[in-house]
Amino acid sequence: MTTDLITTAGQHTKKIDPELVRRCIEPGATTPEAMTISEAGRAIAREIVGDNGPEDGIRQRCVVATGDPAIKDLLVFSNDPVKAGIDAISAGATIYTDIRMVKTGILKKGHKCQIECVLDIEGAPQLAQKLGITRTSAGFLSAAQGLENSIVVIGNAPSAAITVSRMVEYGIRPVMVVAVPVGFVNAAESKEKIRKIDIPSIICTGTRGGTPVAVACINEMIIMSGKV
Repeated sequence: MTTDLITTAGQHTKKIDPELVRRCIEPGATTPEAMTISEAGRAIAREIVGDNGPEDGIRQRCVVATGDPAIKDLLVFSNDPVKAGIDAISAGATIYTDIRMVKTGILKKGHKCQIECVLDIEGAPQLAQKLGITRTSAGFLSAAQGLENSIVVIGNAPSAAITVSRMVEYGIRPVMVVAVPVGFVNAAESKEKIRKIDIPSIICTGTRGGTPVAVACINEMIIMSGKV
C-alpha cells in the first residue's frame, strides 16, 4: 500500500462534526468519521419517526438500516416486547437466530448473551432431511427446550416463524420473538402467527422485512440494555 494511495483514497468521506461525535452512542462506530455518519443518520431518522420512547428508538434504527422511512409504520409491538427483550439481554439469555447472517450482524459486546444460529445445532440437517422440512424449521425444532427463556430472532425464513409459533402452542416459551422474515411465500402469514401468540414480539406486517430489520431490532435492545 503506497503513501500516495493512502493520501488519495484514505480521506474522510464526510466532514467530522464534533457535536455528532459527542452524541453518538453506537458501539460499532469507533472513529470520529464513523460516529459522525452514524449520528447524522440517526438524527434524520428521529425527524422521520419521532423520539417518544424505546419503540421509537427501534423504529429509528430500522429506518436507518433499510433506508426506508415506510418501515416505521410496518412494525408492530405486542405484549411489551422491548422491556422483555432488555430484561432478557441483561440476564444473559441465549439468542437464537434463523440464519448465520443475522447472527453475524448482532452486536457481540455490551452483553453476555450466547448467540446461536439454529442451522448449526447438532442434528438439524438430519432432521430436515428426515421430515422434508426447511433447515431453519429443523433447527428450531432441534433447539427444542433450549428455546425456553431465550430470545428468538428471525430475519429470513417464514417457515422458521411458523414453526416457532407452533412450538409456543405446544408449550415452549421464549422470552420474546423478533420475527421479520421477508418474501412473497408465507412471510406475511408467518408474522401474523407470531403476533397472535401470547409472547412478547416485534414483527413487521406484509412481505417486507429481512436481516437488516431483525438485526436492527435486537441491536437497539442490546444498546438500551446497557442504559438500564
